[in-house]
Amino acid sequence: LVGTGVASHESVPAAFAVLEIAGGDPWQAAVISANLGGDTDTIGAIAAGMAGACAGFRRLPQEQVARLKGLDMAEVRALAADLVAVRMAKRGSGKDAAA
Repeated sequence: LVGTGVASHESVPAAFAVLEIAGGDPWQAAVISANLGGDTDTIGAIAAGMAGACAGFRRLPQEQVARLKGLDMAEVRALAADLVAVRMAKRGSGKDAAA
């Protein structure tokens, strides 16, 4: 791979490589991307999105889809709010400090 960083000249080629390695399977593209390291969410969104657009919803493992459908969205929203609060409390650190 060229790299797995946030820069598009790394993440886009990495996504195409993941798509090829996954054989066009959207679930495998997501799993491979999640385990790469670096900017995994961007690479996964691109690779799994392209695979899903080509393969369709039916190609996803139905047991995994069922697990997602069973999520309590109120709990997910509360967790998201907690994560945002933690991040906002650390606002002065990390890459935002230079901006």
